[in-house]
Amino acid sequence: MLMKKLTLAMTLATSIGAALAGDITGAGSTFAYPIFAKWATSYKGATNVGLNYQAIGSGGGIKQITSRTVDFGASDMPLKHDDLVAKGLSQFPAIMGGVVPVINLKGFHAGEIRLNGDVLSKIYLGQIKTWNDAAIAALNKDAKLPDEPITVVRRADASGTTFIFTNYLSKVNQEWATKVGNNTDVHWPVGVAGKGNAGVASYVQRINGAIGYVEYAYAKGAKMDHTLLINRDGKTVKPEIATFQAAAAYADWTHDQDFYEVLTNEPGATSWPITGATFALVPRVTDNAARLKDVFKYFDWSFKHGVSQAKELDYVPMPENVVKMIELDWSNSVKDKSGAKVW
Repeated sequence: MLMKKLTLAMTLATSIGAALAGDITGAGSTFAYPIFAKWATSYKGATNVGLNYQAIGSGGGIKQITSRTVDFGASDMPLKHDDLVAKGLSQFPAIMGGVVPVINLKGFHAGEIRLNGDVLSKIYLGQIKTWNDAAIAALNKDAKLPDEPITVVRRADASGTTFIFTNYLSKVNQEWATKVGNNTDVHWPVGVAGKGNAGVASYVQRINGAIGYVEYAYAKGAKMDHTLLINRDGKTVKPEIATFQAAAAYADWTHDQDFYEVLTNEPGATSWPITGATFALVPRVTDNAARLKDVFKYFDWSFKHGVSQAKELDYVPMPENVVKMIELDWSNSVKDKSGAKVW
């Protein structure tokens, strides 16, 4: 039922033209969709201003804000300085959370299989083909693993979730880094492709022996079985807000560096290794200052009043000191065409 509701909400949100005149528009990250939607409902109740958001993947969000067809884009892949300048954009982190491997393996439930980065990358390279492979068995000595083929499921669209996932695989396996690399879309060695979290989830839920990757709030809401992971410090961790927070604690957010930060494979005994952030992208110079100010108002309200909602969905809200840096950056970096401040 939850997946049907999410799919319906995402479908309804694809029609920007249906938005009310006062509503703000955004597009991009499916990773952040659950919390953006939750915040939007509360913000609408508090201000009567809605958010019409297209959960189309980070690549689509970057394209739409670059063409200025939405008020803000959302990407789980932070853009580097030269790219931001070329596109006339400014970025800031909006929320942090985790990406999780999800599986469908008869007889096994959430947290009953553990993997490490090397094994996970070799599964996605097509080198580990069955669930009873010696490398998986070595990490799960008490489990009776079946001689079941592994069906790899990955994203069909340009996705920030893919960026986070492949960034991690690139850090833990040099062969992956060399042959496949790290981006919102890569040339996958193996696998079937699903569009968005919903598409990946659909394949995993239908195919026994499947493995995929989705944002944790989505996996939790859809009651999907996830694996445990062995992190950089060699400790087995489960996905939850505490392990996402542990990884996020290593972030070094600085507005003079465009807030560029990637949170995968961070140190720490309790850090979840596939942690990431979603970044909001806005024009650096706008011809509609009132509308962009409405975007900032939405995020300002969400940063200050949406903390508990973020935690309920197992996201990590931005710390207060970082929120202050973000809002200082809004004031200093974003202008209207006359050069006046928007915030």
